[in-house]
Amino acid sequence: MDEYLVPTARADAGFTEKRSRFLGHIFPVDSEEEALAALKETREKYWDANHNVFAYIIKDGPTRYSDDSEPQGTAGMPVLDVLRRQEVYNVLCVVTRYFGGVLLGAGGLVRAYTKGAASVLGAAGLSVKRVWRHVEIPCPYAQLERVRQAVEQHGGLLCGTDYAENVLLHTMFPAAGTDGFLAALTDLTSGTVSGEPGEQEYRAFPVK
Repeated sequence: MDEYLVPTARADAGFTEKRSRFLGHIFPVDSEEEALAALKETREKYWDANHNVFAYIIKDGPTRYSDDSEPQGTAGMPVLDVLRRQEVYNVLCVVTRYFGGVLLGAGGLVRAYTKGAASVLGAAGLSVKRVWRHVEIPCPYAQLERVRQAVEQHGGLLCGTDYAENVLLHTMFPAAGTDGFLAALTDLTSGTVSGEPGEQEYRAFPVK
């Protein structure tokens, strides 16, 4: 299955540039239909705005953008370029503008819409969608910190911890890297700690 980045959550972020108010909105979407529904929702909510510029990219689907009456090339394409540079998919970004009476010029518009998209994408965060494998690690307390560090160093995620006579760590690893972690864990603990691989799961987890 493909591995790719998606937005972690819906988000909003805004700023003012020469009296114009820019509001960025990010929506995680799984289809063009979802993107269009979210766009309709945004346009209805900000019906009094001068522009609702948008861009969306659907994995294995269409890519679309619109300047929404801003000068051609100054709005929709800069928003799309932000999404492309971050290599993020299944995402809709809308940047709403309330005109403040001061013209920004073509260059100013490009910078403002780029900032609007970048700032709200940063607020949303990115997750990687890939095949993960569950791994349970029974661990003595004396080895706990060392094992936690090894999980992080090998790209694993600590999903939960059970405390009893020993500690049981519930972790997930990129499926392709699970065997490498298990071998490293054996070497690190001289064979005193070993992981128990479980089921695989195709889903997204935050990365940045």
